[in-house]
Amino acid sequence: MVKGLQQHHRVLQVISKLFIPLILLFAFYVQFHGDFGPGGGFQAGVIFASAFILHGLIFGEGRTRLVMPPYVLRFLMSFGVLLYAGTGLVSIMMGGNYLDHSVLSEDALHGQHWGIFAVELGVGFTVTAVMITLFYCFSSTRP
Repeated sequence: MVKGLQQHHRVLQVISKLFIPLILLFAFYVQFHGDFGPGGGFQAGVIFASAFILHGLIFGEGRTRLVMPPYVLRFLMSFGVLLYAGTGLVSIMMGGNYLDHSVLSEDALHGQHWGIFAVELGVGFTVTAVMITLFYCFSSTRP
């Protein structure tokens, strides 16, 4: 950003520095509370990505790429899909059907809880990374 242009956005920068941690905290709440109530991986992923998108809009895409580089996003996209699929494969290896989480623990209820948690975590990682990548694609002036 141009030096003079940065000074005009000082209030937005201060306010966003206050709100970004709160947005991230709310995303964690939605992620970890998703198996007990409304929310889950997709909603938490979008909220988590919105904090980085806000950072990019206020401080510039270049600074946000330093905070969340594209290679980290590629890793998160891959890891999220592998976590989702891996949870199903572990279910198969333990004698159940694909994504039958009841076999993941001695108690079927605990198995369902841990399986859904792992799947929702994988969805959250993937959605976060895809949303930030889309922001980079649409905001970039690079070819």
